[in-house]
Amino acid sequence: MTTEDAPLGLPLPLSGATRMYAIVGDPIDQAGSPGLFNQAFRRVGAHAVLVPMHVAPADLSTLIRTFRATLNWDGLVVTVPHKVAVADLLDEVGSSAERTGAVNAIRKEGDRLIGDNFDGTGFVEGLRAKGHDLRQRSVLLIGAGGAGRAVAHALADAAVSRIDIYDIDTARAATLATAVATSTGILVSSVANADVVGHDLIVNCAPTGGKLEIDLTRAGSDTLVVDIVLKPAITPLLLAARSRGLIVHEGIHMLSGQIETVLRFFSLT
Repeated sequence: MTTEDAPLGLPLPLSGATRMYAIVGDPIDQAGSPGLFNQAFRRVGAHAVLVPMHVAPADLSTLIRTFRATLNWDGLVVTVPHKVAVADLLDEVGSSAERTGAVNAIRKEGDRLIGDNFDGTGFVEGLRAKGHDLRQRSVLLIGAGGAGRAVAHALADAAVSRIDIYDIDTARAATLATAVATSTGILVSSVANADVVGHDLIVNCAPTGGKLEIDLTRAGSDTLVVDIVLKPAITPLLLAARSRGLIVHEGIHMLSGQIETVLRFFSLT
């Protein structure tokens, strides 16, 4: 089978020359990266494959040591819950990862591991690709973990008017609010509950946030509701928003919005 004959999203027949990439998370069955990256590999003619790896937090350091030692394993994509913890296991992080304290892609440079974060840029590009203007939006952001950190900074860079951050870990929400406000100068606050009133953009970045009871009955008719959770594609939050006639935006767009940038980070384009 030639590159041209291979079905999109499926790896070519493997050989000893195949370069390996992986996405690591816990759980991992929700990950959309294998399909999108393997399709991208075929498109750019990379003799490579990306596979899912289910690794518990206690074993993350072992996984990173194995990654260092495996000479044909060139890159890692990182998903929940490892984006923050993995940063301390690397030799260097880029500017986005340094600012957010979270990493979602790692490459090798010689014997060094370099990480950076592309969730924020992917989030914004995914919205813009669907025609959504973020300028002067008032945002309710749910979840202050690794993805939430990246999204909060990217929203501030995209010139939203304000961001209110809710997380069940109130200290984590407050820390993120202070960091974003300090680095960007926009109005950012941590809030005690996920109240939609006064917001025209609601963003869920919590892995279980799609199950969070959010009262959308008081949301304005022009409110945009975004959930970065990939599986199911239409989360309970998006389903509730749709039932009220609100505009919804699915999680897959944040991933597809960063594929090209991550390919460049991996030196594949």
